[in-house]
This record gives sequence, C-alpha cells and structure tokens, in this order.
Amino acid sequence: MSFTEYSHHFSSTVSAAAVSPGCQKSTSMKQIDETSPPGTKPSEIHKQIAETYGEGAMSRSSVYQWFTWFEEGRTSLGDEPKSGRPKTSTNEENTTRVDKLIRCDRRMKIREIALKLEIPKSTVHEIVHDTLGYRKVSARWVPKMLTEDHKLQRVEISQRLLQRCQQDNGDEDTTHNGVGPGGDFQANNNLFDNLITGDETWVRLNTPETKRDSMTWKHPSSPVTKKFKVQRSAAKVMATVFWDAKGVILLDILPQGQCINAARYCSTLDRLKEAIRRKRPGLLRRGVVLQHDNATPHSANLTQQWLQRYGWEILPHPAHSPDLAPSDFHLFGPLKRHLGGMAFETEDDLISELRNWFDNLDVDFFRVGINSLLSRWHKCIDLHGDYVEK
Repeated sequence: MSFTEYSHHFSSTVSAAAVSPGCQKSTSMKQIDETSPPGTKPSEIHKQIAETYGEGAMSRSSVYQWFTWFEEGRTSLGDEPKSGRPKTSTNEENTTRVDKLIRCDRRMKIREIALKLEIPKSTVHEIVHDTLGYRKVSARWVPKMLTEDHKLQRVEISQRLLQRCQQDNGDEDTTHNGVGPGGDFQANNNLFDNLITGDETWVRLNTPETKRDSMTWKHPSSPVTKKFKVQRSAAKVMATVFWDAKGVILLDILPQGQCINAARYCSTLDRLKEAIRRKRPGLLRRGVVLQHDNATPHSANLTQQWLQRYGWEILPHPAHSPDLAPSDFHLFGPLKRHLGGMAFETEDDLISELRNWFDNLDVDFFRVGINSLLSRWHKCIDLHGDYVEK
C-alpha cells in the first residue's frame, strides 16, 4: 500500500476540524487524501500540507520519513509500541558477582567493585544496599583479643554471680526482677545493697572536646562551623572513685608525682572505710562487698591482707573485662564527655569541678549503673563470654 493509498483508507476516521497538535498528523492525512492522486511525490505532499496548515504543520523531513515507512509496508499512523523500560545491569548474575567480591574483601569500595565488574557505580550501589542489604561499619574497639580461657572465665564468673543474686532473692529468676530506666534489671537483693564499686581514671586539666560532641544543628544557608585542633594537656591527675547505688562515697585524688601502688591503695581503702562509716551507717556491720578490677595494686598481697583484716568480701571479676565494671561502662564515659572542651588553670579547679559534677548527679544514675550488672552478666553468658557492647 502506498503512502497516498493509505491516506485514502485512513480519511474516513479523521475529523475535518482536527487541527490541534495532537491530531495534525491525522488531519494532514485527510488533506493528502482529498488532494493527492496516486503516485504523488513526497515533495509535492509536503507543499500541499504547508499551503493548507502552514509551514509548521509538518516538516519536510517528517513527510519524507513517513513516505518511506509506508512504502516499506507500514499501515498505522499511531506510535509504534514501546519495548518497555530498558533492561539494566541490576540482575541476578551481577548481584551474585557483587556479593562474591564483597565476601572475598569486605573493605572493597563501591568504585572498586564497579571498575572490576565493569558496571555503573549507581547499579553497584543499588545492589549492595538495596538488594543485598549490606551497610559499611567501622570495627568495634575491644580492650583485648579474648582467648577461649578468658571467655570461659567470664561465663563462669557471670553464672556464679547470677546464682548468688538468685539465692539472695529467694531462688527467684533474676531475669524477672523488673526493668528500670534504660531497660536495666532491678536488683533487689543483699548483694547489691552492700556492693561498692571503684576504679581509677586519669583526668586532665585540658580535655579537648570530641568531634561528635561538637556537632551542631544548621540550615543549608548557615555558615560552616570550624573546630580547631587542640592538644590534650600533659598535666593530669589520677582520680579514684568509689560509689554504690546511692551515689559517690569517696573521691580520692592522687597527688602529681606519686604512683598508685599497693601501699597507696590501702591508704585509699582506709579513707573509704571512714567515708562508709559517715555516709552509709550500718554497712560496715552488715559487711562490705567490694567490686574492683584485677589491677596490680588491687590484687597485691598487701591489699588482700587489708581486706581480710576488715572482713570485706571481694566480688569476683574476670580479667580484661571493663564491660563488666560499672565505673568503666557507666561512670567514666559521661565524666570525660562532661570535661570535654574545659580547661583548668590549677589542679584545685579541676578537683572542684569533679566534686560538683558528682554531687549534681541524680541518684537514679548510680542505681541504674549498679543494677545494669545483672543484664550484663546475662548478656555475657548469651555471647559465650564475648564482650558486651551495651
């Protein structure tokens, strides 16, 4: 069928008044039907359309293109059916290849994967995050690579302490003692009523604020904030803090130039005993349960003799386990964040700030820290002795 023959066939379906842009093609076909005899050249057809509808109705190249299509056998004026959305490289084969590369090298970057597989970075990003569900995280810092013996010791001590709590609660399941603020288990037993925990930490006269703590809210148009690099002060003091579920009992500052040893630690325990007498009446009579780590001054023979002389019980504590020491996982972190960005002229100013911060803490802060030991012992067992994050 020729171009002009098809126009005659199509003319019966076209309205003579159709002159809008969406139907100019059909209207032009009607004009061809009415004026063009068979064998008309495409140049003459274009001239006729331009005379009737104006120069912008249909371009010369479009007329020649349609003329060629119909000469080749086309029979429709409508648009040809589309093939749909073009096929992308996000397919099962590439997904498998990306997953294999990541499993071989989990530090591989999106750009490196795209170059190696010769597929777009956007496709790799979609596969990695949306299809495979990967997310890139930093490695978690741990104090020590625990051996199997370390893990076994952590589990055994946690089990013994939980059994102790269960006996003090009248053989009740310690996992159902209620939940306090922050999801911590409530511990209503003699062990935690008599427990005092303590540890040492360095505090500096000038503690730089961390980048995370200096983050601020800003609008897109707000100026960029700047943070200058500040070196930590070399001047520092060692603070020993003993506390229980009611608050701080003793804050002891080691003078500069002195080191903590067994003799010095025993001297600190003497001051702790007097502080307990003043602040916790009756506790010395009931019996103190002391929780501290296995640092050399704590485990020295001189210290053990002092503890035996006064009948204080030592709560078992596994080696390399700051995650099971309340001072490490609950107290010292907030203290260091509070001191971040502060600078003190003298040691006395620093000590005064320490005392003010401890005095202003709510009693619930200390109670939650002590009670969270229960949940951490449970988690340590569930993790087969591995470190507890939270």
